[in-house]
Amino acid sequence: MSLKENSTEKPIGVVGMGSFGTAIANILAAKSKVIAYARRAEVVEEINEKHSVDGVNIHKSIVGTQDPKQICSTCETIFFMVPSAAFQEVIRAFAPYLYPYHIVIHGTKGLCLNLPQGKSLDQLGKITRKNILTMSEVILKETVVIRVGCLAGPNLARELYLSQPAATVVASRFNEVIMEGQRLLRNDKFQVYGNSDIVGVELSGVLKNIIAIASGALAGLGLGENAKGLLISRGMVELVYLGNALGGSLKSFIGLAGIGDLVTTCNSTLSRNYTVGYRLAKGEKLSHILNTMEEVAEGINTVRLMKAFVEGTGMRAPITENLYKVLFEDLRIEEALQYLMKYPFSVDVDFI
Repeated sequence: MSLKENSTEKPIGVVGMGSFGTAIANILAAKSKVIAYARRAEVVEEINEKHSVDGVNIHKSIVGTQDPKQICSTCETIFFMVPSAAFQEVIRAFAPYLYPYHIVIHGTKGLCLNLPQGKSLDQLGKITRKNILTMSEVILKETVVIRVGCLAGPNLARELYLSQPAATVVASRFNEVIMEGQRLLRNDKFQVYGNSDIVGVELSGVLKNIIAIASGALAGLGLGENAKGLLISRGMVELVYLGNALGGSLKSFIGLAGIGDLVTTCNSTLSRNYTVGYRLAKGEKLSHILNTMEEVAEGINTVRLMKAFVEGTGMRAPITENLYKVLFEDLRIEEALQYLMKYPFSVDVDFI
């Protein structure tokens, strides 16, 4: 029996029912049975009894569970949609029940530290590529799964939930993973592209969050579209250089998961990272912003990691470096902006 025929008969797993996980579960449920994993019992109860998550209605065919073994034994294709801070822990909880026949596609835009035993980022200060894992690398390290994919692109959860037109990228080294992702997700309102450069696609989704925070800060300062255009274009250059240094290819950064996602999140009040920058510019402290946000803004951790990576490689990434000072060293946003305006960029585009 072929993979396509077999997977049609089996439910699809979704791990993590935050806003993005819920939106993807709804899209999947239009074609397939869906089993959704949530860590909290009250969320599972709400899914099964009220067909909703945090009061938001979901497809009635979605079934909730707290049991990793149940999802892994009944689903061959599983979408992991959990925040990066919890990703490794969740993957380890599922690892005993995952087998090489599983297809795992994640939608997490973050990075994981891979440090020597007992060491912390603060102790090391500088890190190299070997100290950084993308989410697909976490899956490959912690499980026996072989066929891994990534879901990335300008996918604001609220708009997906409302079935507004959108597109995404399924990236994988395995063409069958791309085809399966396209078959399960593609519909009249949701286009699904493929890309074989999974690392580049993952890095695009991660690194653009840095620029999105900065874009929100510009908006919070009341600055205009010229300033935003400058930030996005220089941010794109920085994204390409950082991404190349981390092993991604240029074609991914100038595609939907790169520039497409960058432009979307730098212009949307629905973006958590944009919101962090906006609130910082309005004078709120980072600690207060984090304590009052319902979901994680992945870009904050990414700034910390990339600042340490840049120092370890001797590169310069002026937007990232100055944003780090704003977030963690109390540099005023206005001072960071002045520094960037005076930074000696001499060439517009020099990576093509």
